[in-house]
Amino acid sequence: MKADSLSEKATLERATGLPLLPRTVEWAKTNSGTTNLDGLKTVAGMLADSFSILPGNTNLVDPEPVEAVRPDGTVDRIQRGQHLIVSVRPQAPVRILLTGHMDTVFPADHAFQQIVELERGVLNGPGLADMKGGISVMLGALQLLEQSEVASRIGYDVMINSDEEVGSGSSASLIERLARGKTAALTYEPALPDGTLAGERGGSGNFSIIFTGKSAHAGRNPDQGRNALIAAADMALQLKALHREGLSVNPAKIDGGGPNNAVPDHAVLRVNFRPKSLADQKVAQSALDQLVREIARTHDLGVHCHGSFGRPPKPIDPQAQKLFGLVKQCGAELGLDINWRGTGGVCDGNNIAACGIPVVDTMGVRGGAIHSSDEYLITESLVERTQLSALTIMRIAEKGGL
Repeated sequence: MKADSLSEKATLERATGLPLLPRTVEWAKTNSGTTNLDGLKTVAGMLADSFSILPGNTNLVDPEPVEAVRPDGTVDRIQRGQHLIVSVRPQAPVRILLTGHMDTVFPADHAFQQIVELERGVLNGPGLADMKGGISVMLGALQLLEQSEVASRIGYDVMINSDEEVGSGSSASLIERLARGKTAALTYEPALPDGTLAGERGGSGNFSIIFTGKSAHAGRNPDQGRNALIAAADMALQLKALHREGLSVNPAKIDGGGPNNAVPDHAVLRVNFRPKSLADQKVAQSALDQLVREIARTHDLGVHCHGSFGRPPKPIDPQAQKLFGLVKQCGAELGLDINWRGTGGVCDGNNIAACGIPVVDTMGVRGGAIHSSDEYLITESLVERTQLSALTIMRIAEKGGL
């Protein structure tokens, strides 16, 4: 390991003495699927206790209300878990944001609940890589920072939300508020097994389009009805026709319909957009708005669009390029070859980048097969990635920025 001073080297070597793996495993033993509010409450409490060792304020904050469209077209409120916020040295001249999520994609009744060793140094278990291992790395890096000579030069906010896996609807405004004025941000999604980071990301928009027609008897007076199902199908076909390079459009499901002898007066179309750029997103939104008006007029019924582009595209701008370059340089000092590539996945890094803040969003552990029962964590990466984050943060502190 190279370092600018013996003190810096000694600080980074302390990573080997941190409980990185034990606390990762302990957190992962409790199911914290996004809908498992009891499990999330337990994990949030454990995280609050763990992060309280940092010299700042640690709080659990209530989620904002989230709306969801039911199959019958009614809009319902969805309850999410609390989010963890830690604020350290808010008056420091340089401040950064670190984010993660405590929720997993595995609900309380999912069969995947156990942690097993696949081979020496490789653990299989729910949320080990995505991202309880990443949260442990984040905390470890901050522990090392606080033992360094440059800690007083930098402040930071930590946000660990409870709904990232479903789009961060109840935490989006919190992310935006905490990102404001920051020099940079680090997010702890897992890196690829070989350590490659995610670079630019496309965006994502999820919409539920509600069609309200008029029922009629299919034999006696069908022409007096307004078929919501046909309108939804028509719109699905026209939306799919927008699919092109730079814009993926996926009409995914239609709820609605009824008995064969009645004109259906209700339907809900679910559709996902994946724009590669902000320009592609603008085109998609404009086309969607226009289709809503055209379908309503053509089929003579009501059409209401519910949803948004909750994850804007994340390009690599010059400031983000500088942050990636810094991470790569720090990796080289630690003997790591850090590279990155574009990905179609989305995360809270998209939201942070949309605030104009440079972000590297795969600072977590090395692992793979996330969102499946084969998810695994490469345990040696806990120390490796803790040192990488700590050195990156220390360099930002030393430089007074990027």
